[in-house]
Amino acid sequence: MRLFWIVIAVMLAGVGLLVASHDSGTVFGIASDSFASMLYLGLWAAVLIVGVFAARTRFHHAARDLAYWLLILLVLMTGYQYRYELQDVASRLTAGLIPGSPISLSDSSRAAVMIDKAVNGHFEVRILANDAAVRALIDTGATTTVLTAQDAARAGIDVVALSYSWPVMTANGRAMAARARLDTLRIGPIERHDVTVLVAEPGLLEQSLLGMQFLSSLSSFEMRGDRLILTD
Repeated sequence: MRLFWIVIAVMLAGVGLLVASHDSGTVFGIASDSFASMLYLGLWAAVLIVGVFAARTRFHHAARDLAYWLLILLVLMTGYQYRYELQDVASRLTAGLIPGSPISLSDSSRAAVMIDKAVNGHFEVRILANDAAVRALIDTGATTTVLTAQDAARAGIDVVALSYSWPVMTANGRAMAARARLDTLRIGPIERHDVTVLVAEPGLLEQSLLGMQFLSSLSSFEMRGDRLILTD
């Protein structure tokens, strides 16, 4: 315990010196950042040393406990270093479990997602409209984004109060839609704010459409085989 309090006193003194010499940028001729790093590493070393000396068990037990802590530290450091690769793995697993889930591409300098072609041969993507999950068909023939009445209601739009006066063409023919606004529209890391959308009359559209209004706001979108790459 005496050793422990000595170490704590030394650390506190070092912190005091670091604070007092903040404006000068150095402590005893050492750069403040380097001195702070030395304090941090010294604290960890002191904790390990005090832990070993304070142990009332045989040395091999203390060594075993130390090895466990080092292993945990190694796992955490490895997870941090490969965090982007692990995110990619998680995205691919999610895409397999939830069709249409966008896969973030961490190797791009811009925000980018990859979308796999659905079993029906079309590209469908899971978007977040005001944080409400919506599965939309990517339609380059649609001028704007069109939501079904059900999806619009889940996004917080009052579909009853809308005025359905805008004609739109769908796979089922001509239909009437109403203008509305979304606070946010997001696909993975790609996000747009204050987005104007159309809401189809109830029962006239089977699936929401993601149109050129959103696609043209991207820096690029390209098809690579059965995959579509959207880059912000």
